[in-house]
Amino acid sequence: MPKESARTETLTHAKLPRLITSLPGPNARRVVEGDRRHISPSYTRSYPLVARRGLGALVEDVDGNTFLDFTAGIAVVATGHCHPEVVAAVQRQAAELIHMSCTDFYYEGMVELARKLEAISPGGESKKVYFGNSGTEAIEAAIKLARYHTRREKIIAFYGAFHGRTLGSLSLTASKAVQRTGFGSLLSGVFHVPYANPYRCPYGHPPQECCTDCAKFIERELFKKIVDPQEVAAIIAEPIQGEGGYVPGPAEFLRDLQSICRRHGILFITDEVQSGMGRTGKWWAGDHAGLEPDILCVAKGIASGLPLSATIARSSVMDWKPGAHASTFGANPVSVAAALVTLRLVQDQYMENARRMGEYIFGRLSGWRDKFRIVGDVRGKGLMIGVEIVADRETKEPASKLRDAIENLAFAKGLLVLGAGANTIRLAPPLVIDEEQADFAIDTLEACIREAESLA
Repeated sequence: MPKESARTETLTHAKLPRLITSLPGPNARRVVEGDRRHISPSYTRSYPLVARRGLGALVEDVDGNTFLDFTAGIAVVATGHCHPEVVAAVQRQAAELIHMSCTDFYYEGMVELARKLEAISPGGESKKVYFGNSGTEAIEAAIKLARYHTRREKIIAFYGAFHGRTLGSLSLTASKAVQRTGFGSLLSGVFHVPYANPYRCPYGHPPQECCTDCAKFIERELFKKIVDPQEVAAIIAEPIQGEGGYVPGPAEFLRDLQSICRRHGILFITDEVQSGMGRTGKWWAGDHAGLEPDILCVAKGIASGLPLSATIARSSVMDWKPGAHASTFGANPVSVAAALVTLRLVQDQYMENARRMGEYIFGRLSGWRDKFRIVGDVRGKGLMIGVEIVADRETKEPASKLRDAIENLAFAKGLLVLGAGANTIRLAPPLVIDEEQADFAIDTLEACIREAESLA
């Protein structure tokens, strides 16, 4: 059997990591050195993984080491790496038509995908869909649509939010100062307010009470002292803050935001770029709170790794004229083909698996706050789980360096995890994982946390 075939066969039958070199291996070191020479230094890398191939929940590097992926390419490969049905759809479509541009022409698959997205979108009103290439493009489209439809300019976003890195979505982002530093003036008319984080309530309330004041602040303070609600086009919120630390918004808080929007004729936008597509055990994280947004933004997991995003809006809201907004590559036929298969697989198998495996993992993590003195909080829904690392449980002092140490220790043991926020470990595996893989990840993290505690 040829060497390449043997490697593929090994990956096909494997379920857990296998490390055969020191990390990084010689080939990985060579690539990392080339990266330093030729690639923009703006990328953030936590550890030197140089991916070569992937299958299911496993990733193989350029030296033949295999890792269990609990990042899913930052919550992107919902159906796992290189799902055979997705690969087959991509291959078929690439042999027929790769591109014509939906800006000027029509695609049958584009209409079919929009129809399916409408069917799974919350709310009874008919929907229309704008397609782009990435999460930040979905947000940019939502910003423009909200302003166009309402003829208002102002937008309200939240501290801890991450909506993207292009200038419009960056203006809404308030996750890390480094993401905004050095880029000059951003979009005007954006106001940030506190997000309800039960573990770190902005008003010092206990967890069960941390929701009402954060929502009331908008009407009680912002609308009375800073901006007239009649000038506000939209309030945008992540039902679960992603880069802000995997913080689920309390259901009452999210519903209060929606009510504020309804009272003042403001559009309610939900950013489901990271939390959508079945990751939380429902199609959308907002479904857990019964939300019916006017505009819903989705990307990442929609096409199992191919670039695609969708901005889904009530038909009465998506009233802009031809030429108002468009994208050359949006709804690329190959990406659409991958998305159609992805939606079917998520609906038939993996959304339920995300719910079930999420419950299983939370069951195993339930005692971590008592077991480890550096674990301050464990939170999330489905397979979107955050573990917050602190230096002191009483003061809740963030422990960023300990979090980073845990990431690197996990990599050395064959487990891929990433951080979120200042000091949270995010667990966002492909929705295909099973109990054996979950157990390996949890056991590995326990060993890493113990080791990190000894360093504290």
